[in-house]
Amino acid sequence: MPDPRPVSSGRPPRPQPAPGALPTLLGRIVAFSHDRAMAMVALALVLIGLSVFAASTRLGVSTDTDTLFRASLPWRQHEIALARAFPADAGLVAVISARIPEEADATAAALAAILAQDKTHFTSVTRPDALPYLRHNGLLFLDRKPLNNLLNSIIAAQPFLGQLTADPSARGLFSALSLIALGVEHGQADLTGFTPALQGFQRALAEAAAGHPQTLSWQNLLAGPLVAEAGPYRFVLAQPVQDFGALEPGRAATDALREAAARLPFIRSGDAQLGITGPVALADEEFATVAEGAVWGTAGSMLLITLWLFLAVGSWRLIVPIVLTLLLGLALTTGFAAVAVGTLNLVSVAFAILFVGIAVDFAIQFSVRFREVREAVPDLADALRQTGNQAGGQILVAAAATSAGFYAFVPTSFSGVAELGLIAGTGMMIAFLATLGFLPAFLTLFRAPGGRGETGLHALGRIEPHLLRHRRAVLLGFALLGVLGVVLLPHLAFDSDPLHTKDPHTESMRVLRKLIDDPNTNPYTIDIITPSVASATVLSDRLGKLPLVARALSLESFVPTDQAPKLAAIQDAATILGPTLAGPATPPVPPSAADLRQAIRAAEAQLGAVRTKLPPASPLLAIEADLARLFSAPDATLLAMNTALTEFLPPQLDTLSDVLNVRPVTAADIPPDLARQWVLPDGRARVNVMPKPLAEDSTGLHRFVAQVRAVAPEAGGAAVTIVETAATIIAAFRDAAVGALVAIAGLLFLFLRRPRTVALVMAPLLLSALMAVVVLVTTRMVLNFANIIALPLLLGVGVSFNIYFVMNWRAGARQFLGTGTARAVLFSAATTATAFGSLALSHHPGTASMGDLLLISLGCTLLATFGFLPTLLLGMKPDR
Repeated sequence: MPDPRPVSSGRPPRPQPAPGALPTLLGRIVAFSHDRAMAMVALALVLIGLSVFAASTRLGVSTDTDTLFRASLPWRQHEIALARAFPADAGLVAVISARIPEEADATAAALAAILAQDKTHFTSVTRPDALPYLRHNGLLFLDRKPLNNLLNSIIAAQPFLGQLTADPSARGLFSALSLIALGVEHGQADLTGFTPALQGFQRALAEAAAGHPQTLSWQNLLAGPLVAEAGPYRFVLAQPVQDFGALEPGRAATDALREAAARLPFIRSGDAQLGITGPVALADEEFATVAEGAVWGTAGSMLLITLWLFLAVGSWRLIVPIVLTLLLGLALTTGFAAVAVGTLNLVSVAFAILFVGIAVDFAIQFSVRFREVREAVPDLADALRQTGNQAGGQILVAAAATSAGFYAFVPTSFSGVAELGLIAGTGMMIAFLATLGFLPAFLTLFRAPGGRGETGLHALGRIEPHLLRHRRAVLLGFALLGVLGVVLLPHLAFDSDPLHTKDPHTESMRVLRKLIDDPNTNPYTIDIITPSVASATVLSDRLGKLPLVARALSLESFVPTDQAPKLAAIQDAATILGPTLAGPATPPVPPSAADLRQAIRAAEAQLGAVRTKLPPASPLLAIEADLARLFSAPDATLLAMNTALTEFLPPQLDTLSDVLNVRPVTAADIPPDLARQWVLPDGRARVNVMPKPLAEDSTGLHRFVAQVRAVAPEAGGAAVTIVETAATIIAAFRDAAVGALVAIAGLLFLFLRRPRTVALVMAPLLLSALMAVVVLVTTRMVLNFANIIALPLLLGVGVSFNIYFVMNWRAGARQFLGTGTARAVLFSAATTATAFGSLALSHHPGTASMGDLLLISLGCTLLATFGFLPTLLLGMKPDR
């Protein structure tokens, strides 16, 4: 038997090509390309021209995420039906917060009015929290206890309100202070319940006296803690006009919204803040984040790739043909994508990255093997033909197996990866044809030199004796790693929340995170369409009792409950306050600075008279001091103070008068625009289910959906979409992985004809996958929607590397790590790692996680290919 020990010095022997028709045929194809180099270049230019024409006329990119999954999926059917029945009106969500609620309301109202006039950028604009019906009947929606407390406090403030209604200015306000002081003097004023309001008023006075007047919130003064129940945000929902041919389809509408908001007074002053989120904003900012730094990253990657190519083949006369071959193959693959697919989605657009990452291996393998052959064969034509005989079959098997792995993704329901599999699978065969059909022509025209210096990797070759000496221990170590991977496989985590793959520092994500923290604005809701309003009411009552449901809404949720006692209490308050809130027949003349000083002096005097009767912590003492400062302030300061204190007083008094004038409410009173959001013309009705904070994480969200679906299996909505999307992706990759392994094994058996040879190729592939599992679990890295797309690439790279070593072994090779094949594999891996490793530096978390997973898996693949596989092969007789 032959000596199994590797050669320790000198050049490693080259395996002779196995006799047969296929190597001969491939060698003739290479010879044909050499003999007709100019014609092949001309043909390449024609093919590139046709591909460019096809791409420019037929190829497009859609950023619509709805295209990523097949419409035939049951959950997609529910999603489509729900979208048709109740179209979304919130592609962009303007979230407005302000120092006081009145400023937020005024800003939201002004913004909505401007956007409604802009038909170029917006198809619809709504304010869901400012419907007149809800505002008018707001008191009826309160529970009885807080309602009674509110009404009692307003009634107690009747004298104060009467003075303000008669003169809604700072003059009337100071006159009301005089009345309060008078009440204190006669012992008829209990100010305990008014302390928060007086403290707020005192702060406003102090700011005005300091020359920094701040608008006073009368909602906070009159309603107190109940104002907080409405939340700190006001919303403007806008459906933008999108250009799906652009990288950021909603960019123009978003810019128009920002420009409109920038003109609003409270935004300009900084008292109100605008945040933009919503599906369109999230998608646009995600694409912008992915593109950020892409130019410099690509440039850096290209420089490094050029360096690896130089180290691999040693001459620009070889590097340029490799690059030209890659560009030709990429152009032809793009042309195929234009014809076969037409419009790419957000996943299939990555075919170019996959093509370059794997196809470069074919060109490097051919070129390095050519250098090795050329050392012994000076004639260029003969050297190319022999390279075709020796390497052509290996490249063909690698391309076919990789292609089969990609094609396994085509039948899946994940349309994004299905299209990617079709394009990339075909691209692998295109890369093979370009490598054997056109690379020899380019090498001929550039007069590719022969091998000078080391073509193998003798430094790596010196490792092989140690691997052989400790063969059992090495194989046992790898076997233990594989077993550990199998044990840890159930612990491999998948994060189904797509928000975790987005950049948390973008505006839309920061705003969304704030909304998620509030159960009233959490977007992870569920919607169910029921046969009728009555069935919706019953279902919402059942769902509202589930452990993870914060509340379930239907049309009947907009009809106040327990109306009789509430109406009685409101009508009693209206009887008492009605005359007070009626106001004078003739509005008073706006006060001058002199009028204000006179009112300040009178109020200051009244407060000074009762100073000794006030407790030390009474805000009236601080108010007296502020009045003294204001009395000597310039006229401009006094007039600014008047505006700040009373700007929102008249509308608040009108609102108070309006909400006290209510009557019984039924479903028939709900405005048609609001009712249409909950009931269809055919009578079907919607139920909306909101989660508790416990359902915010991935596990909680799955439990929330499971609980609701146990009651309503036909449920849809954002929460269901997230859960089903995860399930669809996982199932698609599971089925495709099994299909890919079967397809690769079948093709390998077709070419190699020996089960043991097929097993030798597949074993390192499976081992590298299990080692990657070990790394992922021990480093607590999770799979997500972004990095899971890296798995098809790893199958392709892994099977290619293994095929080269196994076929060399079958041809009689007894050294592996010191050969030109190993050199080609190593630098091919380096170019792939550079192309994709730069993704790990991306600002986009999803892209960065993809880069991390690629580097981890590529490292495991190299470890299996350079450590496990040679150790295994060195002690085995080759198949014949």
